[in-house]
Amino acid sequence: MSDIFHVGISGARGRMGRAVSQVLDARDDVMVAARFDWGETPDLSLCDVVIDFSTAEASVALAQSSAERGGPALVIGSTGLSPEQDAEILKAAERVAIVRSGNFSLGVNILIGLVEHAAQRLDARDWDIEITEAHHRKKVDAPSGTALMLGEAAASGRGHDLSTLRTSPYDGVGEARETGKIGFSSIRAGGIVGEHTVLFASEDEVVTLSHSAIDRSLFARGAVAAAAWVRNRRPGLYDMQDVLGFRQA
Repeated sequence: MSDIFHVGISGARGRMGRAVSQVLDARDDVMVAARFDWGETPDLSLCDVVIDFSTAEASVALAQSSAERGGPALVIGSTGLSPEQDAEILKAAERVAIVRSGNFSLGVNILIGLVEHAAQRLDARDWDIEITEAHHRKKVDAPSGTALMLGEAAASGRGHDLSTLRTSPYDGVGEARETGKIGFSSIRAGGIVGEHTVLFASEDEVVTLSHSAIDRSLFARGAVAAAAWVRNRRPGLYDMQDVLGFRQA
């Protein structure tokens, strides 16, 4: 087997696509076999794996195409997918290996574990959970995929699905905050790369867990690491917890 593997970049002209290109171009063990965007038709046979930071619709189409031909493996970082689109990605993963994550940062994935453990240990009757995220003005989905991952970790720590604990945004005059619920707030401004804060608050004290992204290249490096990991994996849907060895793949 060659030490060099071939990568395609979906969403190549976007912010993340350009960052992935820069990381790949600096490596000696990778050859970029295709750069493309939604509506273009690349030759997927040239690729061992495709890194995709495009749109929900484009990601689903790419997954379906890859599944139909039995490859390449995929790394999907697009966010804002509907439940129906999630189901299509899961179906494609029956035939190809897919790493999907709302965030490819090592720090964020460690934060996810800390949030779950904190939620397990801080009684929902006494501790409220609020998640705040901030991104650049051009980001179109809110809350961010990472914020939802953090919310899912918090809900899991309390033995529930996020869908049962997520509360509506606070706006205007309404009822008091419901015990045990998880709240979200989003900021869209300027060129903020990504900031996430999970606040655990009781009547007497506050615990804050947070992560700030300084440069978009950290996500690109994580995605490239995921690509190197997934290219020879069996079909299945994986995430960064698998890539980082936090669970058995």
